[in-house]
Amino acid sequence: MTHSELTGLLQGRADDRLSDVVARLEGYLAHDADLSFQVAAYHDGHVVLDAWGGPHLSEDSVTVPFSVTKNTVGLSIGLLVERGELDLDQPVAHYWPEFAAKGKAAVTVRQLLSHQAGLPQATPALTAAELLDHHAAAERLAASRPFWHPGSAFGYHALTIGNLGDELVFRVTGRTLHEFYEQEIRAPYDIDFFLGLPETQEHRLVTLLPMVRPVSDTTAPSFSALGPVVFASPGGDVDLGRNPESWRYGHPATSGTGSARGLARLFAVTVTGVEGAAPLLGADTTQIIGQQQIRGYDEVLHQHGRAHAIVFQKPSQALPFGGPRAFGHDGAMGAFACVDPDTALTFAWTIARGPWPGGADPRATALARDLGRLLA
Repeated sequence: MTHSELTGLLQGRADDRLSDVVARLEGYLAHDADLSFQVAAYHDGHVVLDAWGGPHLSEDSVTVPFSVTKNTVGLSIGLLVERGELDLDQPVAHYWPEFAAKGKAAVTVRQLLSHQAGLPQATPALTAAELLDHHAAAERLAASRPFWHPGSAFGYHALTIGNLGDELVFRVTGRTLHEFYEQEIRAPYDIDFFLGLPETQEHRLVTLLPMVRPVSDTTAPSFSALGPVVFASPGGDVDLGRNPESWRYGHPATSGTGSARGLARLFAVTVTGVEGAAPLLGADTTQIIGQQQIRGYDEVLHQHGRAHAIVFQKPSQALPFGGPRAFGHDGAMGAFACVDPDTALTFAWTIARGPWPGGADPRATALARDLGRLLA
């Protein structure tokens, strides 16, 4: 495997087999002077692409990629499954007795972590202070009645899946999700993606730029009964992705901080192994956490065709990123990270200004799909 140094509009390095991909990325930069991204990929545990370009991001930049952070929840849960410490088919109340309140005694861990539990918000709504706390939001959610009968539907637990996952990890291990992720995954393998950005790394942070709505876009938001409840700014005008209190805390659903290089390495360390070392997760565990749990209409987002595994998103018409065993997660502002175990590809894309209307940048999902085919 040989690499070429990239010294034009696109900087970094790329496997020599990826000359067409490099040309595509350079074309993106040439077409849009404002475009700024990082892109990274591993294949069979080896770096095949580590590049960046544009005026807003450098090799050393880190960003808050919003819901791409959820990959840390899914992979931490996967490690507990791998070790036999967590059974997805046990009731949540087996590990967390208080969760049984208000008709939730039969809710399984599998349902909870695949957006089926009916808890995308607490009643009354959570405050920012509660969300940025290891136990307060979880206690409120445990005391709330689900918005739908668990298992009868699903809807994106955009913020609360981070608090629910955090409490579940704590009940199983005695450590917060942040502690478990840091001690068992991030620090030992030098992964450049943090739940709680250390003060020593704050100089690297680039605040994401607002999306620009095209003048030609005249679409009106579609009705969703739950959407305004779930996505209302908690505690006032608090943007959890951009607020310093939030990214210093590192909300595991929305405000982790890192680079594309770090996200691609995170998946490589856990799923494919890195440079000959065995992965943290066995092949069976990878299939378990990456197995589709639900597909169809999302009660929160008012969208059809959404699909989830255990925390992760699955490929769909709206998110066409890989084969049937692929899994990962996008972010509201355009970032995306995933793994496809069948092609041994891990991929990540971070971007300074996401394309309207948000969600994974279509360039990113197309690259992930095409890289998998090219390197398979």
